[in-house]
Amino acid sequence: MTDDFAASTPNVDPDALIEVADGIYVISDRRVPLVPNIGIVLGSEAALVVDAGMGPANGAKVLTVARRLAAGRRLLLTLTHFHPEHGFGAQAFKGNAHIVYNASQRDELAAKGEAYLGMFRTFGPAVANALDGVALIMPDEAYKGAGLTLDLGDRLVELATYGLAHTRGDQTVNVPDAKTLFVGDLAEERIFPIFPWFPPNDADLDADNWTRILAKLETSHPSVVVPGHGAVGGPEILVTVRKYIEDLGCRVACRRKAGDNVDAILSTLGPEVRAEHPDWDAPEWIDFAIRYFAAKA
Repeated sequence: MTDDFAASTPNVDPDALIEVADGIYVISDRRVPLVPNIGIVLGSEAALVVDAGMGPANGAKVLTVARRLAAGRRLLLTLTHFHPEHGFGAQAFKGNAHIVYNASQRDELAAKGEAYLGMFRTFGPAVANALDGVALIMPDEAYKGAGLTLDLGDRLVELATYGLAHTRGDQTVNVPDAKTLFVGDLAEERIFPIFPWFPPNDADLDADNWTRILAKLETSHPSVVVPGHGAVGGPEILVTVRKYIEDLGCRVACRRKAGDNVDAILSTLGPEVRAEHPDWDAPEWIDFAIRYFAAKA
């Protein structure tokens, strides 16, 4: 990982709250590494929190904001996926909200949570401090199958999962009446797509399915897209990420077919891709993606 992770403090900022649609709020990540965009969706009877931040202190801050906005409504929490910056603040919600994951997400957290906790603690003192005292939280409800609809009172919210992509249990959160879609790390805004390709310890990633999911989400024509990280925008976020992944996969495959080994591809293609997107953050993920595609070619 880059020095940005070690240098930054992954604090959720409750003052970075914006309303992106009627009754739908986002605590912006402010483009701070290891801080996600966090959603709060209000219905007449309940409020749904989407992601909890990393660590107990961040989770407690999210809970405070959610309680204020909910104004007495019951609380629910769901996660876009199991990664620490998205879900390792969930313990603040245990007993204070009904926690819902998909079954694949729950199982992946159980299988990999401790290992990811250990890995993230090596990212620097600020990250390690944020993770101090973390407990891995299993859901109160884990749904099986492709999706679950939650009734928040005068507002339905659709949770959907699609099989292996960025993780085993990526989940989108769709609010149809507001045409607002939370996509987690299936899409970032002006950030190189996060390819958690860590063989042999973790190689659970499927870029082909990832792009199929993005293409499917595009057809739903959302007006507001909340990425896992980066600025809230529209469907162009989905299109940009899909095209990047498809293009990079094709370019790596062509170079492998021409006989280039992984190191040669990294040394030439990596800088090319970085130069093509000078305003994108987190360029370390370029090499992870190239290694993934080279292994699959």
